[in-house]
Amino acid sequence: FEIFGFYSLNTMVLLTAAVCTKQGKVLVSRQFVEMSRPRIEGLLAAFPKLMTTGKQHTFVETENVRYVYQPLERLYVLLITTKASNILEDLETLRLFSRVVPEYCSALDEEDVIEHCFDLIFAFDEIVALGYRENVNLAQIRTFTEMNSHDENVYEALRKSQEKDAKEQMKKKVKELRQAKREAQKYGGRIGPGGGFGSGSGSGIGSSSYGMGSGMGSGSMEPSFRQPEPSYKSSRTAASTKAMKLGKKNKDVDSFVDKIISEGGEVSSLGAKQKMTAPTAKSTPASQQNSVHLKLSEKITVVAGRDGGVDNMEVTGMMQLRISDQQYGRIQVYVEKDLEKNIQLQTHPNVDKNLFSSESIIAMKQEGKSFPLNNDIGVLKWRFQTTSEDMLPLKINCWPSEVGGGNCEVNIEYELQKDYMELMDVFITIPLPPGVGAPVVGECEGEYTHDPRKHTLQWHLPVVDASNNYGSMEFTIAGIPDDFFPVSVVFVSSTTFCTIKPNTVKSLSEDGEEVKFSSEVSCLAEHYEFK
Repeated sequence: FEIFGFYSLNTMVLLTAAVCTKQGKVLVSRQFVEMSRPRIEGLLAAFPKLMTTGKQHTFVETENVRYVYQPLERLYVLLITTKASNILEDLETLRLFSRVVPEYCSALDEEDVIEHCFDLIFAFDEIVALGYRENVNLAQIRTFTEMNSHDENVYEALRKSQEKDAKEQMKKKVKELRQAKREAQKYGGRIGPGGGFGSGSGSGIGSSSYGMGSGMGSGSMEPSFRQPEPSYKSSRTAASTKAMKLGKKNKDVDSFVDKIISEGGEVSSLGAKQKMTAPTAKSTPASQQNSVHLKLSEKITVVAGRDGGVDNMEVTGMMQLRISDQQYGRIQVYVEKDLEKNIQLQTHPNVDKNLFSSESIIAMKQEGKSFPLNNDIGVLKWRFQTTSEDMLPLKINCWPSEVGGGNCEVNIEYELQKDYMELMDVFITIPLPPGVGAPVVGECEGEYTHDPRKHTLQWHLPVVDASNNYGSMEFTIAGIPDDFFPVSVVFVSSTTFCTIKPNTVKSLSEDGEEVKFSSEVSCLAEHYEFK
């Protein structure tokens, strides 16, 4: 009792975990209970004299403690426990420790262990706390220690989609310019400044207006390489003053195209504005907004089980109003509610709550008072929560089956349950066991990428909508079923889950005329996991 401080010998507790060489040199040691340093060093120094060889799992007992160890090539993974501990639980814990060490030390030699000693200590702390084993598996330990950023994954997915869309927009513009040149040569005309890239007339790239017709068309997700708006306008003007001349060779067209490509920052930013937005995106530039602009953003959080059932699903959204012209300060916004779902709605304190409840109209509570100018004002919030599996917009079914020889055949499928939603850039990430190589993919709809560093298989679907509301992937790899969870999903959508949208905006002046407005919509899967 005095040796182990306040831990009695009858307590089932793990004292120390260590990695040492076969000669008994301790490389890494982690203490889980309060013990003196000389006592720990004495226990570890006694181990080489007690161990035996020729067994896969071995243990040896002394008067006070039990040594449980496993050979790992040129190393030993060693656990020191009290004699009162359960030997079966000790062996199971040892097995988990033996799987964690190769996760961080691929060479399994003395230099590699010393180099990654802190990674091993952090992983050991996830397995054992205060001498008792935590209920974790290898996949969870990997997740806890990596501290992977969900927001970073979402940003990278959005950025790649924006770059792809920018390239498509650039190719389309090049084709239009060449077509315009051919037509001008045919009719003997001249291409003026109005026909240049991004001109303010009909050929410019603009935002949508009057409601939700374009979905995310008028939203913007500003990439980090976007140039400031004034510099873009000045470069656009400079480009438009140098109009192309007829009768030149094709190299003039190519030169003009090269000039457009050299302005890739502006091209990429502008093209991305037509494609997608996110809850963290900046507002649409004022040049692409009407005097009345409405922004709808929504976030979806889902935690579901691998065998079906939903632990929690929560959808939160907000409608923001921005007015940039004083003459439209006194308006009413007519909103279409989602009557099929039990949604909690909440208006801003300055909005007439009774008017919204009875007629679904957003207006100022005080008559004669105007909405603030040049500010994004949150006028309406909504929240939806459920545990019904039928309400999931995208359902994932991951079915790993052991096929012998230590291998697993994994079948994973998706199903879009809300056909009115169009999901873009869907990334389904499946964790893989470490140190077993790449999976053998037999069937896959869409694209997939294997990340050997993060031990994941990422399934990418550019678009999931009513036309392709079901798909599957199949692969084989060494492992056990628990290695392939949790499955996480990331996507964005141009339609909200709760079908709330503005229909009409009217002025409160005497004529009560309708007011033209622009809008942008975004829906983001903030945390979507099947564990």
